[in-house]
Amino acid sequence: MTPPAGTASLAPAWFIAGTDTGIGKTFSTCALLQAARNQGLRALGMKPVAAGAERVDGVLLNEDVAALRAAGSFDPGLERLNPCCFAAPIAPHIAAAEEGRRVEPAPVVDALAALRRQADVVFVEGVGGFKVPLAEDYDSADLAVELALPVILVVGLRLGCLSHALLTVEAITHRGLTLAGWIGNCVDAEMLRREQNVEALRQRIAAPLLGLLQWTPGGSPADQATALTLPR
Repeated sequence: MTPPAGTASLAPAWFIAGTDTGIGKTFSTCALLQAARNQGLRALGMKPVAAGAERVDGVLLNEDVAALRAAGSFDPGLERLNPCCFAAPIAPHIAAAEEGRRVEPAPVVDALAALRRQADVVFVEGVGGFKVPLAEDYDSADLAVELALPVILVVGLRLGCLSHALLTVEAITHRGLTLAGWIGNCVDAEMLRREQNVEALRQRIAAPLLGLLQWTPGGSPADQATALTLPR
């Protein structure tokens, strides 16, 4: 693994985007964290923006953030793992407006820089799909550009995934971002012609396939880590 240009003093990091919500970005990110830890690396995962949380010990804790914290090599603190957290499980820009707040990139940029100074590798999980609104004039694609990280795309393998994946790849490259690789996450165990769909994506996505995950409700991402190749 090599760090992006201009960040030699910081650990390499990647932005984890998804073709939609509910397609296993957190599961995939946790599997990547375990894959890195299996190689002896200090690995951390962060989720800059999360919506849907319960108050635990006086602070809001999102379920995905809790999973990332548990999967990481150590706990650097919630304020760095999840700089922007909202209580309601709704679109972030709506949740922010209801709380009289606004998602700002500066705290996210600062938190990521701190994590990259502490770890050997950092995986940054996006929220929802690639272009989820975070404010009236700002979305998750803007945040990805702000962070200037190469992108790993998680494709939820189910009916309709071909168009979703290819449109997201187009959006990523249109923003001038590098697609470092993609992960196929088998969210539909009964998907017909899954292998043919994966091959169609392999033929049309220039970035490498990093692995296929056999996701099941209640399954452990750590058990899937060996199915992944870390990006370079």
